[in-house]
Amino acid sequence: MQEYRREALRWLAEEYHDLNGTQYDVLEDFPTPLEFSRMVHISRPILMRGSAIPSLSDAAAWSKPWLADKMGDRDISVAVTPNGRADAVTRGPDNKLYFAEPLTQKMSVQALLRSLSSDGPPAADASQDARTSQAEVHYLQSQNGNLFSNRYYELRGDSEDPSEFEPLREYIPSEISWCSDALDRNPDAVNLWIGDEKSVTSIHSDPYENIYTVLRGSKQFTLLPPTEGWCLKERRYPHATYVRSPVTSQLELVPSPAETPLVRWSSVTDPTDPTALPAEAHPIHITVNAGETLYLPAGWWHYVCQRGFTVAVNYWYDMEGRGMSWVWLNFLRDTEEPPLGNGEDEPEGGEKE
Repeated sequence: MQEYRREALRWLAEEYHDLNGTQYDVLEDFPTPLEFSRMVHISRPILMRGSAIPSLSDAAAWSKPWLADKMGDRDISVAVTPNGRADAVTRGPDNKLYFAEPLTQKMSVQALLRSLSSDGPPAADASQDARTSQAEVHYLQSQNGNLFSNRYYELRGDSEDPSEFEPLREYIPSEISWCSDALDRNPDAVNLWIGDEKSVTSIHSDPYENIYTVLRGSKQFTLLPPTEGWCLKERRYPHATYVRSPVTSQLELVPSPAETPLVRWSSVTDPTDPTALPAEAHPIHITVNAGETLYLPAGWWHYVCQRGFTVAVNYWYDMEGRGMSWVWLNFLRDTEEPPLGNGEDEPEGGEKE
């Protein structure tokens, strides 16, 4: 029975690829709400040659000095890891594989910016906190609506939905009109991302229609359609979190209590490696440069890298849960519960702690 299911998934993947290939559309202008609703129905990635964030007259906008000036001495929540792979499968000191979450650390915007790759003059002179953290990787990736959360739309007021990035809200729209009109809903979350090439987002999928615009630098997306989810070799891993040692102040990977639910995650560490995926997989590679926007449909698998200092904003709109969409996405991930991540058939991989 299991082999029959796998053959059915392979057939679906090949049929989908035969009909769609690996091409993607490029738009010179943003779509109308009607046009975007058709795009959501087709559910293919689209690159748009324009920024969903209005352009500013200041040529230095979104640079390190500009961000430091706008944010002042406010503290923000930053993900810290030793290897730049937050929310990823990592091999712990006991040689077991874990789904590792980052240490979330409060730091000033200036400290974050000093730790990242160069983008013109630094926001401030290098200091001790920058020198002592060189072995660690910092990434602003707080995916909880760090700019605007669903509470903002429910209450319609900034004061009821505080943000660590309050000074930046005046430059970033709370929603995208043609997207909100097409989907007849507000975003579930609007997130700001700041990082560099040292941080990589491991491959995963989200139940959101995702509008992703790059303001500074560039992002490289490796995408696979939901029909090829079975190629990602999902496993179930024990959970762990990075913490700072009270003795050495170094990051340590600490397993969560035994009763913590296992995390279902792809065992493919780097899908850009030609040997990492089966022949039936057909990844799509899209580079999104500053001033461009990517429509990433719900359920699409994505692996994301960056080039140099990069600033981006994304809008998550909940996918339509009625009808067949949610059922199909779950089916395409395989109907069987994946094997344990530290079992005998576990592929070699996982980042070193």
